[in-house]
Amino acid sequence: MRSIVTGGAGFIGSNLVDALLDAGDEVLVVDNMSSGREINLTDGLRRGATLERQDVRDASGLLGIFQAFRPERVFHLAAQIDVRVSIDDPALDAEVNVIGTINALEATHQSGAGRFVFASTGGAIYGETETIPTSEAEEPLPMAGYGQSKFCAERYLGLYERLYGLSTIALRFSNVYGPRQDPGGEAGVIAIFCGCLRDGKSPTIYGDGTQTRDYLYVGDLVDALVVAGGTQASGVLNAGTRQETSVLGLVRLLGEIHGEGAPEPRFAPPRLGELDRSCLDATRAHEILGWSATTDIADGLRLTYEGALAEAR
Repeated sequence: MRSIVTGGAGFIGSNLVDALLDAGDEVLVVDNMSSGREINLTDGLRRGATLERQDVRDASGLLGIFQAFRPERVFHLAAQIDVRVSIDDPALDAEVNVIGTINALEATHQSGAGRFVFASTGGAIYGETETIPTSEAEEPLPMAGYGQSKFCAERYLGLYERLYGLSTIALRFSNVYGPRQDPGGEAGVIAIFCGCLRDGKSPTIYGDGTQTRDYLYVGDLVDALVVAGGTQASGVLNAGTRQETSVLGLVRLLGEIHGEGAPEPRFAPPRLGELDRSCLDATRAHEILGWSATTDIADGLRLTYEGALAEAR
């Protein structure tokens, strides 16, 4: 199977590349390296994956790469993922997440690929909701440009199904964490906290720390992506754990993993566009894909912290 992974040098993308190689795929990574890191692909490139440095906003450049490789399936993970950036510069956010997705869909269609898997977002699309855990039936009410652009991009998947018969699916991720997440470059509180503990610095909590998220270990998400890529299931599916963990709870668990001398957190005012609670109901993913998250938060945090320590060596 020939697979393209856009954003494949990033945290999630590089883990997906490894899994696809394990499955015997021929893998091409497309990444402009604005936030991706070649070190994430060290093992993947050694095992035969190839890397094309290309921005998804460049439609003709992207199409040329797709037509040369002739993928059978495409995993579109390239994105602008920072909520704060999407509020400060919503046009940039839409250019990457909407136009970039349209370009990837068009390149997929014109190169003859049969399957398109889109990395979407859960909490940022649903916004503030009283229904926790939140299912796909909830009306999307994004509170930031990031969620709005991802929701808009999802609609184009349906358009390409209706126009061209392209098989597509969108997975709405909860808050993903795990090894390779960049504490300085990607929007992941767990990676940031692990980096702080590793370096002996106090992590900063924005707000009072009672806000909750559904934290999904990257290995579980990669399993969902691979399964989704091998089916013809369509529409949108949540990928989450149905479990809420507060920011204060994260600090406590990581402090226990770190042991004596863990720095105490500092508190700062809450940030615009961030939610009080977010947790996804992934029942449909289990029913349709046979997938469920299996990694306990404590186990996932330990693996992530050990990974942060290993990177520092």
